[in-house]
Amino acid sequence: MRLQELLDHAKSELSEMTGLKPAAVTRAIRDEEGWHVSLELLELARTPASTDVLGEYEVLLDDKGAIVWFQRKRNRLRGQAESVLDTA
Repeated sequence: MRLQELLDHAKSELSEMTGLKPAAVTRAIRDEEGWHVSLELLELARTPASTDVLGEYEVLLDDKGAIVWFQRKRNRLRGQAESVLDTA
């Protein structure tokens, strides 16, 4: 399965499981467990859109693209700047 197909499948499946609309894929990494994909889902739409609440979810996919598990990591306002971690 191509990466784009895998990501589209992950968005679709997670959206179906949670009832939330996908906003963005923020990360995709493959390791010995499978594909770790981070997605943002729209948890609460507000006006203005910069105050929408987005949830960050991590999903583990097997080689066929099926969700093995998912976890909500955190939430934030759409307009809120992401913090940058210094790993040095």
